[in-house]
Amino acid sequence: MKNIADIRQEYTKSGLRESELPCDPLSLFSRWLQEAIDANVEEPTAVIVGTVSPEGRPSTRTVLLKGLHDGKFIFYTNYESRKGRQLHIEGTAAKVSPEESDEYFRKRPYKSRIGARISPQSQPIASRMQLIRAFVKEAARWLGKEVERPDNWGGYAVTPTRMEFWQGRPNRLHDRFLYTLKTDGK
Repeated sequence: MKNIADIRQEYTKSGLRESELPCDPLSLFSRWLQEAIDANVEEPTAVIVGTVSPEGRPSTRTVLLKGLHDGKFIFYTNYESRKGRQLHIEGTAAKVSPEESDEYFRKRPYKSRIGARISPQSQPIASRMQLIRAFVKEAARWLGKEVERPDNWGGYAVTPTRMEFWQGRPNRLHDRFLYTLKTDGK
């Protein structure tokens, strides 16, 4: 195996210049996301959500960003999962309306909707076979019917109050710019 300490990448693409930064960090985010999509980056919408337990233990989970609406980042998950119970994000997080969750849920593939209904997120399971049996039973229950969104599944909208952009540069002289939301909303 290659020594991982020797793995290094030299960053040679263009940097960030303060004079060229937009006033709105969401427009820069949207541009970077579109560039990742256009470059066929695998899972360009994967984002990390950090949570903290009441005891102060941090945890992170990868979720897929499903929208950017009215300055809020939207993702969907099981509300009873660890990432759904405790959110600690540099910004404010709130559940989206049941109607918004229903609308997105209906767009998910059939098997993903069934999986959302039976998956005991963040809970131990006896076996994979138990999970498969529960999936088959639930799929049969909804055969020929519209699969309803379970109450414990839906979306969150995160309103950012702090966004940091990092761009690698040659010689590790990277660019890093921090946007913070002011009390006046700008």
